[in-house]
Amino acid sequence: MTELTDLTAVRLLDGYRKGEWSPVEATRAALERAEAIQPEVNAFVRLTAEDALARARESEERWRRGEPQGLLDGVPVTVKDILLQRGAPTLRGSKAVDPAGRWDEDAPSVARLREHGAVFIGKTTTPEYGWKGVTDSPLSGVTRNPHDPSRTAGGSSGGSAAAVALGAGPLSLGTDGGGSVRIPASFCGIFALKPTYGRVPLYPASAFGTLAHVGPMTRDAADSALLMDVIGHPDSRDWSALAPPPGAYTEGLAGGVRGLRVAYSPSLGGQVAVRPEVAAAVRRAVMRLAELGAYVTEADPDLTDPVEAFHTLWFSGAARVTEHLGPHQRELLDPGLREICTQGARYSALDYLAAVDVRMDLGRRMGDFHDTYDLLVTPTLPITAFEAGAEVPKGSGHRRWTGWTPFTYPFNMTQQPAASVPVGADGDGLPIGLQLVAARHRDDLVLRAAHALYEAGVASAGGVRPSGS
Repeated sequence: MTELTDLTAVRLLDGYRKGEWSPVEATRAALERAEAIQPEVNAFVRLTAEDALARARESEERWRRGEPQGLLDGVPVTVKDILLQRGAPTLRGSKAVDPAGRWDEDAPSVARLREHGAVFIGKTTTPEYGWKGVTDSPLSGVTRNPHDPSRTAGGSSGGSAAAVALGAGPLSLGTDGGGSVRIPASFCGIFALKPTYGRVPLYPASAFGTLAHVGPMTRDAADSALLMDVIGHPDSRDWSALAPPPGAYTEGLAGGVRGLRVAYSPSLGGQVAVRPEVAAAVRRAVMRLAELGAYVTEADPDLTDPVEAFHTLWFSGAARVTEHLGPHQRELLDPGLREICTQGARYSALDYLAAVDVRMDLGRRMGDFHDTYDLLVTPTLPITAFEAGAEVPKGSGHRRWTGWTPFTYPFNMTQQPAASVPVGADGDGLPIGLQLVAARHRDDLVLRAAHALYEAGVASAGGVRPSGS
């Protein structure tokens, strides 16, 4: 018997079309799975079962009439609790946010999902204000890895990654300011795309400025392409939003990788110590790209670790987002967040502009790099998931989460599209991610190459069954 929670959005929609199952059945299955995983994994801030089932019944009637509403009618989706969703408080992982508000507006990406008939089943967990690369907060506690609940799901979109991996809706909206869709995708074994900055509009504007992206988190690249066809259009509330894409991302998936110029950088020129099992899995996937017809060269981009400039931009943003809080509210904050806010408040305008200069030079270098190479391939992360509830791996010597995410945050600074593709597991069964990066505006190439890896069986959309199922 088909488990509806195991299916991608593309397959669910095909089943609706053929009458094999209904939106109500799919929504009930997703809600039941969400309720089942919540005690152990803690992926959700809240579930919205009553509203979800009402929307699913409306969708079912539209499908019965042969009049589906948009591209995602009846598909269960989840939304990271950083993005506004009408009718549901957006608490951002913080006890300092008052849940008693009007909550009468959708973020642009959420609005597009609503217009296309998607069924919202719940809001997913985030660290406070999305500040770090793991998901735990004073408000909602620790979110755990679906493959091993003693390990972290990663972050900051960890609740979304765990929900998708475990079948609590095939699609989720995450945010990524330094790796926050790619990190948990790598740790949880799903696909995630950080689109070119501005491709998916963001409102309200992030205090982290143009580092912050909205991106799809899905079971495979085809689902992300479908989701991008829905959310990747301008919204008047975001002055930095890009013009509409030239065509549908789903239509470009089948192009394959033959003839693409691929640079494989195993360690960014020796700057990153990568765990051997991670390096081996990524190398095997890169060899498969070559077998599929890509011209693969081992080559490193011309960059040095921009972590200090990133910290200036990131910590300043954290200080700004909490600036309005009074002394009592500040006491409620995650201690790590309080610490970086204090540091961020000390930076001057000249410090900030110096960091912007580093960022602009990094963007120039990557622009030059992509004159030669269509795609850059790296590990998404140098490690697999570590103990839950910690910002950094025990004994690593790292002070902040950026110490173990050197492959992700540079591409927030350059605004390039970057995706994490699951390409294997370590000896403990923990997922390993490969990162694909393209020049700005070439989201289509990232999705195309990722889809080729899925089609070749290198990446898997299998997901995880919860314990006891």
